[in-house]
Amino acid sequence: MSKFRKKKKGVPAVNTAALPDIVFMLLFFFMVTTTMRETSLQIEAPRLPSATEVKKLEHKSLVTTIYVGKAKDAKYGTSFNRIQLNDKIATADQVPAFIINARSKVSEAEVPFMTTSIKADKESSVGTITDIRLKLRDVNALKISYSASKAAAN
Repeated sequence: MSKFRKKKKGVPAVNTAALPDIVFMLLFFFMVTTTMRETSLQIEAPRLPSATEVKKLEHKSLVTTIYVGKAKDAKYGTSFNRIQLNDKIATADQVPAFIINARSKVSEAEVPFMTTSIKADKESSVGTITDIRLKLRDVNALKISYSASKAAAN
């Protein structure tokens, strides 16, 4: 028997010294490339009406939002019937073009799943919302969601 035995060499451990650098690089990449909000509100934040039953929308990427409320800038008037499409104040006649533009940005297979969400201030007139609904009907955008806040339980 020999006094000196040869030690078996195993697989060396994985070096994890560069792992924190990689994690922080990915973190900064996603922080820089991610956009949090695509539109800035030109109308005051709508005070949504309350509802007893509220359901969250699925497929948020397929939701097109129309805001109705009072414009922040006084040059558009002081009524609660201003319509915002993307980043500008618009009229109900511009809604069909807005929907057609939104449809062109998604694939043909996803068009039937698109939803139009109307976020209207509770003081907005029903006439304005009806005008929007009629224009949506003209372009066959029949899937409409009305945004509301959940009513407090008494």
